[in-house]
Amino acid sequence: MQRKRYAPGRTGSAARTAVVLTIGLGLGIGLSGCSADRPADDITVDAKAGRAAPVAPPGRYRTLFEPCGSVSQATLKDLLPGAAALAEAERDKAYRGVAAVTYDTDRRVGCTWKADTQDISHRLVLDVERVVSYDTAVSDDARAQEVFVRKQLAAGIPLPPTAPPTPTTPTNPTATSSATVPGASTGPGQTPGKTPQGAAAPAGAVSPQPPTGTTPPATGTTTPTTGDPVSTGLEPRVLEGLGDVAYVNDVVSTVGAKGSERAVSVVFRTSNVIVTVSYRERTAGAAEAPDSRELQERARNLARLLAERLEE
Repeated sequence: MQRKRYAPGRTGSAARTAVVLTIGLGLGIGLSGCSADRPADDITVDAKAGRAAPVAPPGRYRTLFEPCGSVSQATLKDLLPGAAALAEAERDKAYRGVAAVTYDTDRRVGCTWKADTQDISHRLVLDVERVVSYDTAVSDDARAQEVFVRKQLAAGIPLPPTAPPTPTTPTNPTATSSATVPGASTGPGQTPGKTPQGAAAPAGAVSPQPPTGTTPPATGTTTPTTGDPVSTGLEPRVLEGLGDVAYVNDVVSTVGAKGSERAVSVVFRTSNVIVTVSYRERTAGAAEAPDSRELQERARNLARLLAERLEE
């Protein structure tokens, strides 16, 4: 049998041709498949995806001042009159104060001063808190207001009304005056709706009578209200013109057989900082009872100085 002649390269050339055709067809299919898809410009993107929620603004204050050095010695002499009678070392200690122990001085600081004598003692406590809201939807100021309101309500001081009450008026104020009495006749010289003098009241008409057991008050007199306490203007109340919001609390109590103690607190908020000034005077023996007006005035003066310092 005659063998077939072997032709070098023929078989390899055919294989290469088949591979090229296969790759070409594959590329064609791939390109046609890509062209069948939507263009990139036609892809719709969700507008809500990735949109950041609005973040509440931070408070005005990021740090706090040093409390024991925030009150001048001249002010302390007025608040601690008994310190003048102490020895020099004790007097300097009283004016220096003792700082409160806190874990973060950027969030809360405080200081205490006191001066004691035989018959009278004074104690001054300063507390300063910087409120931070960890809710991105609630601002630091709003959170500080919540803390302030809780303090005010705990002191028993009601919140001021948000708006004055709206007076109610009758829909038709002239309807009563123009109403006629049933059965009344109108004649010459007579006014509609009125019964002539000396004539009998029409049937069915009833004259208004006061409630049983009561006596109508005389014209031009008022009935005094009994049991209401007389206002002196020194009661616990909301204060105006101090920070954003403020109030003063005043509590008096007895100490022992003859002693008494009065504690005055002035609390105010400026932005996200709440300042509390607590001032207490205790008397014993022959010393006079603490005066409310004097203690409130001293505490309010110190609060005003601290509010001014926060504005610097």
